Amino acid sequence: MAIPEAERQRVRARAAVREPVRGRIPRRRLLRVASVACGIQFGWALQLSLLTPYVQELGIPHAWASVIWLCGPLSGFLVQPLVGHMSDRSTSRFGRRRPFILAGATAIIIAVLVIGFSADIGWLFGDRGGTKKRAVVAFVIGFWLLDVANNMTQGPCRALLADLTGKDHRRTRVANAYFSLFMAVGNVLGFATGAFSNWYKIFPFTVTSSCNVNCANLKSAFILDIVFIAITTYVSISAANELPLNSNNGSAPEERLEQSSHAEEAFLWELFGTFRYLTGPIWVILLVTSLTWIGWFPFLLFDTDWMGREIYRGKPNEGQSYHVGVRMGSFGLMLNSLVLGITSVLMEKLCRKLGAGVVWGISNILMSFCFVSMLILSYIVSNMDFEPDDLPPNGVVIAALIVFAILGIPLAITYSVPYALISTRIESLGLGQGLSMGVLNLAIVVPQVVVSVGSGPLDQLFGGGNSPSLAVAAVAAFASGLVAILAIPRSRSDKSGSHH
Repeated sequence: MAIPEAERQRVRARAAVREPVRGRIPRRRLLRVASVACGIQFGWALQLSLLTPYVQELGIPHAWASVIWLCGPLSGFLVQPLVGHMSDRSTSRFGRRRPFILAGATAIIIAVLVIGFSADIGWLFGDRGGTKKRAVVAFVIGFWLLDVANNMTQGPCRALLADLTGKDHRRTRVANAYFSLFMAVGNVLGFATGAFSNWYKIFPFTVTSSCNVNCANLKSAFILDIVFIAITTYVSISAANELPLNSNNGSAPEERLEQSSHAEEAFLWELFGTFRYLTGPIWVILLVTSLTWIGWFPFLLFDTDWMGREIYRGKPNEGQSYHVGVRMGSFGLMLNSLVLGITSVLMEKLCRKLGAGVVWGISNILMSFCFVSMLILSYIVSNMDFEPDDLPPNGVVIAALIVFAILGIPLAITYSVPYALISTRIESLGLGQGLSMGVLNLAIVVPQVVVSVGSGPLDQLFGGGNSPSLAVAAVAAFASGLVAILAIPRSRSDKSGSHH
């Protein structure tokens, strides 16, 4: 659907303030700016590997564990687009994006302190044995704040990279690949931290009357996360060198008047109003993104829990098999992140040669095959005859680790390609990059809400394992791969490898 020129100007004025013209940003500066993803993802890795098992240790049943994750997509639905929109308009003397990145990082630090010390907080307010209700309340508050803070930080980070690369589409892909690479590094460090079982010996003060060894390991890991997020945030915002926006840096008088007249319009109306201008290829990208995340979210929710329950045949708070499996799952996710990092380095060349849509589609079909492999492994182990406290056969564990590692390939594509595609194709609408990331984020969070609400009860309906959710994930991933290959057109920058 073509956009009338007058309406195009109106949308551009409402949604964005134009940044001053700048020279080409050196790659080394893009690398430093993208480094904040390392700190953010360090915390995400701990969250993904440790918190679903930990919340069950606090006494929340498996069927309800996924509901705790509901805040992630809900906060992403509102917080990331809103923060992106506000950062598009920001005239702070420190720049558009950096104040939001700093505020988000500060909120992450507060959140992980609350999560790490939730058992101690519960004990302080009267928890004694059984389900630790007060600790659960503290944990949920910290967990939800962490999700809000993550969403508050990631959107401006992506938008900042898009600001710095401008209309150089090839460099936009490079910047997103750097971002994905640092996410991989953060994942490796975070999952390695989660897999290590002796942090309580290095930080003995973390063991308290209310916090056992497993709890102390989690607490220690989040203390390390605080140090890491502080360092990477400083490196990133000190390298960005944003120029503040003001009335003299590029907006025409009539555009500034239009911006002012619409400053008080409702944000969500503005966000959803942009949908009527989206072209067919953009809708295809949003569809593939939604199906992709229906595939990813069950795995991200239950990856280490699947290893502990279905490969090691353990249960939370019953023996050590479950905890050994969770740590092995964290090790598998570390391998996953190593593969993710290697893929990130090669991604720009792959997209230039094959086209971003084809690369995305092939990776999603590979993801589907991996989920089917996990289902097969679950079935094999369920038919084996060994005691609950016995370790599973080495061959099964190795096969599970290989599957986790291979999944690093499609995860690298998911963390990079959709953002590059939406950034370049939505540019003609005149949207600010922050709001553009918010539009894409809606396609991510809606399926996450569905999975968060439905996966726990679905798994419980079929016996309490994770296989039903993984089966749905496999189907969604395969469908998204086919749509990406068949329906995402190849751009001129893909074909030529040049920018325009």
